[in-house]
Amino acid sequence: MSRQIKEFPGVVLDPQNLTGRVDFSDIFGRRAPVHIEIGSGKGIFLVNQAKSRPDVNLIGIEWAGRYYRFAVDRIGRWNLVNVRIIRTDAAYFLAEFIPDSSVDCFHFYFPDPWPKKRHHKRRFFNAANTDNLIRCLKPAGTIRIVTDYEEYFEQIKAVLSARAEQLQEIDFLPTDGAGIGEWVGSNFERKYLKENRTIFTIAVRKV
Repeated sequence: MSRQIKEFPGVVLDPQNLTGRVDFSDIFGRRAPVHIEIGSGKGIFLVNQAKSRPDVNLIGIEWAGRYYRFAVDRIGRWNLVNVRIIRTDAAYFLAEFIPDSSVDCFHFYFPDPWPKKRHHKRRFFNAANTDNLIRCLKPAGTIRIVTDYEEYFEQIKAVLSARAEQLQEIDFLPTDGAGIGEWVGSNFERKYLKENRTIFTIAVRKV
């Protein structure tokens, strides 16, 4: 029998209540490093990271309603005070609400590859969105990406390489919630590892 999905308003950011650039210290009631995960799925990374890094403020962005509700339920059940989640379009949220030089790290773990060619325009990684990521990052802030889709990975690398004067490639280290042989420890990663898929990783730092 599946558990009942509960609502926890305290962990939710309502986009309708946001006006202009957000103040993260108002959202969390403190000043701390800010990490944003784009495409949070059911919230496993957010929960693991929030538990292991209480010194960090985390925001998750998830558009899919079913996954978003799972994530709200998971975060709320752990009673975590350093994580919030919002259901909205990530590109719009970054462009309209995230201040310049305010984010320490962006996390992208198994972003939707939109594999059909006619859908490639829906992929997050393009010139405009990458420029917005750079704008939002603090100096020395990082972007971390994991995917199982090689063709999209090559596109991501090309987009990042075009910003070589602003982004320096660095080692990708496993997240705190990753198990042996894992990079992230998410549901998607564990599923893909069982299917013997190759996992591709890249991390860059703002210079």
